[in-house]
Parts: sequence; C-alpha cells; structure tokens
Amino acid sequence: MSRWIEARSVRAAGLVVGLTVLVIALRRPLLDWFGGEAVATKPEATAPSTLGDSDIEHYTCSMHPSVKQHGPGKCPICGMDLVPVTKTQQEQGVVIIDDARRQLIGVRTGLVTQGPMQRSFRAVGHVTYDESTLSDVNLKVRGWITKLFVNETGQRVTKGQPLFLFYSPELYNAEQDFLLASRSEPTSGADPSANRTGVLGKAAGQRLHLLGLSDAQIDALRTSGVPSENIAIPAPASGFVIEKDVVEGASVDAGMRLYRIAALNRVWVEAEVYEADLAHVRVGQSATVTLDYLPGRSYDAKVAYVYPSVDPASRTGRVRVELANKALDLRPGMYASVALASDAEPRVQVPTSAVVYTGPRRLVFVDLGQGRFRPQEISVGNESNGAYEVLNGLKPGDSVAVSGVFLIAAEARISTAAKYWDNAADGTDAALGSLDAGAPTPKGSLPATAAPVFTAKPAPLIAPEPQKAAPAAVSAVSAVSAVSASSAATATVFTCPMHPEVQSATPGKCPKCGMALVPAARGDAK
Repeated sequence: MSRWIEARSVRAAGLVVGLTVLVIALRRPLLDWFGGEAVATKPEATAPSTLGDSDIEHYTCSMHPSVKQHGPGKCPICGMDLVPVTKTQQEQGVVIIDDARRQLIGVRTGLVTQGPMQRSFRAVGHVTYDESTLSDVNLKVRGWITKLFVNETGQRVTKGQPLFLFYSPELYNAEQDFLLASRSEPTSGADPSANRTGVLGKAAGQRLHLLGLSDAQIDALRTSGVPSENIAIPAPASGFVIEKDVVEGASVDAGMRLYRIAALNRVWVEAEVYEADLAHVRVGQSATVTLDYLPGRSYDAKVAYVYPSVDPASRTGRVRVELANKALDLRPGMYASVALASDAEPRVQVPTSAVVYTGPRRLVFVDLGQGRFRPQEISVGNESNGAYEVLNGLKPGDSVAVSGVFLIAAEARISTAAKYWDNAADGTDAALGSLDAGAPTPKGSLPATAAPVFTAKPAPLIAPEPQKAAPAAVSAVSAVSAVSASSAATATVFTCPMHPEVQSATPGKCPKCGMALVPAARGDAK
C-alpha cells in the first residue's frame, strides 16, 4: 500500500512541475499576443521600508496570489520577487495587480460621478374610448320601434340627427292631455297663475318634458295642434355608434339601452406599468406614445391619471394618457407603447459593470493606486442608462474598476481574509487561481494537483548527483519527484479540513479559507 502511495505521489509531483514549466515557457508568447512585456516588470513597493515584521501578514506573488510565505523571496512558479501584504490590507481585502497582469485580464477603471439621473421605462398599453364622451340612447316609456334610420354599428351620427321613430300609447295620451290643456288656456293679458286651466296646461307640458320630449318637440306639437303617433328620437351627441341593441319593429321597455355613441376626436391610452415602476409615475408627467400601426410617428402627451389599484394577476397598475385624435388615426383596440421617464435629479452614480453581487452585499473595487484595489461595500438604488444610483459607500471622484471586476473579486476572495466574502448567499467556495496569467478557474474544473498551493518556507529542493548536462525542465522534474517521494515516506503533511487539495510540509493557515492546517492521515496524503 505504501509503495502505491509513494508511486502516486511521484506521478502527481511530476505532473505539477511539468505544468509549471509549460506555463513559464508560454508566458512570452501570451504576453506578446496581448501586447504586454515579455518579462513582467517588478511592481512598485507595496509597503514602506519602515514596516516591521509585525505589520506584515505574509509575502505573495502578484502573478500567483496562491503563493504565500512568511518571509521574502522569489515565487516558486514564475521567479518574481514576492511582495509584502500588510495585516491591514489582508483585513480590508486589498489585492495587488501589476501592470502586465492588469493588461492581460483587461482591468479598466472609471470615476464615480454625480449628475442628473433619469429613470426611463416603457409600458405596453392599448387605445380605448374617452369615457367622458360616451352617450347612451334609451327611453323613459314603453313602446315600439316603427322606423329605424340608423341601423348599423360604427355609423357616424351628429347631434340632433333622428335615430328612429317611436310609438308609445302612454306618450300619445300625454300629448292629447297637453293639447286639451293648451286650448283651455286664458287669453293674453290674463294672469295664467290665477286660472286653473293655465296651471293644467303647464303641468301637461312638464309631463311631456319628463317623458323625453325636447322643448322644440313640445313647441311643434303646440303649433300643429295634432298629437303624433310616431315620435322621432334624436341623437344626444355626435360620434360613432359603437353599440346597437335594437331592430326595426322591436318592442322596447323603459330604461333599455338602444344605442351607445362615442366621440373619437379624443382617445385614451391605458398603459400597464409594473408595480416596481409605479413609484416613478405621477400625474402631469411627460410621456411618448408610439404605435406599430404608424411607424416613425410618436405622440407627446402627459399622464392624466394613475389608477389606485393593481392587477393581482399581472402585478401591474394602469396609467392613463389622453391624446387628441382629430385625424382619427388612433383607433380603439390598438396596441401602443408608452415611454415614461422619472424626474432628472442629481445622484451619485457608478457604472453597473463595476458592481459585484456577493449575496446580500454589493461591492465595488476602489483603485488605491500602485496596482492596489480595495473592496468597498455600497448600497445601490435605481438603475438607469447603465449606471446605479449610489446611496452610500462612495463619493464623487472615487476611481473604481469597471472591467475585469469578476477576476479581481475572485483573487480577493482567494488571497484575503476580508469579511465581505463571509456568509455569502450562494454558499460556494472561491474560485481557484489558474496557472496562466492568474485568471480564476471555477472549483472542480481542474484536479487538485493542477493548482498547487505553496505555503510558508517550502522544504529546499534536493538536487540529484551531477550527471550529464540535462535541460532545466528535466532537472526540475527530477528534483521535485525526489523530494515528493522522500516527503511522502517520512515527512508529516499538513492539509486543510475544508480544502483537502491544499497541502503543506509545514503548519500554517489555509490560503483559501484561513483555517489552521492540520496533520493529514497517512493514507490521505497524496
């Protein structure tokens, strides 16, 4: 069993060193491809020379943040000088990215600005009738339709135009009573109020008026002196007949709706606005209405009314916009698109690409200069035109990363112990740093042996006895294989309980979660 473990350790160590040598060999063409330097320049000092050992948390490589040592030295992967990371930077989550790596992963920065922020949104609506112009035609007595003049739905009518002839026995008797009372009125010059017949005549005329006859029809009846069997019923308003519930010869009852007439010189557009956008809509707000029926044309209008209820099924509220329609281009039933915009008020804004979602938190990375980026928790408000409203956490003039933010966040989670990554809503581990330019690789995409973690002061490599001259890569593979074989047999291996792929020859802390490394069981060491 021990021989099998030893052989497996040797093979794993050989694979690790082989991948490392391959990455180092490919650095020059990769940097040339992305327009960078062939050899990464040495980053500027990240801490003053006056820093004491107690202020430094560890030393790391700017190209490979998984490398951590307690003292200065060179990166065992790329050979770059290790840079110090202070305890303050470790707690705040500050990450260091040199210029060459910054160019590789495409990190760009932008400024936090303050200016007018207008929230624009669109709503789907439909054209409908102006309810204030609707008119119904009905009768106050029972009778029959003897002649129908307007017999089509959609027919245009004008106010006073006869719609149909109507016969009613009750109305005919009232006409006769009115004529009898009118003939018995006193002569001119006498006081009508003092004469009983004058009072009866006035009451008979009022009765006809209450039964639906107009003053003009009553005067015509007094002039003719003959009761009419068929009374012409006029249209009460001008417009279009949108409902017709009567035919010629039909018997109708009092109060029955026979016609409904609507004027179309003014129409309503009722838009369905989402519940989240209702707070940004008010009466008098400007709106722009467009229709697919009329491409290239738009109508400027204002919000006339916001309905006080919300549809429980679609979770939308209705907003009414009124439009003039003199040319009758807008027809009820058409779909319309309504564009609304809230008031433009000055707000602190940050580009949406700069914000990282970490469960309940929203983070941005503030550029501190000299390749340093510090995560900053912020509160965001509305979103408009590719920018978030910043409620707190930033001020105008701050410089934040707006491109490559995900890669910076992954590196910050791996290389720091900041509080921003605790209790994340997604509950996933941080992404592992890959062996190329430091770009993050999701957990599980590579075997554990493909992403080695170097901890404080690794054991010195034991070179084999000098033989024939061999390439550097072959010598490195042989050296690491010899060390891995001897370490697997004799040395104690320390690993992380949460991340078993992290292994070290000396005790320390896990570079991913910060837990203390524990001795691994003999069978677990690989």
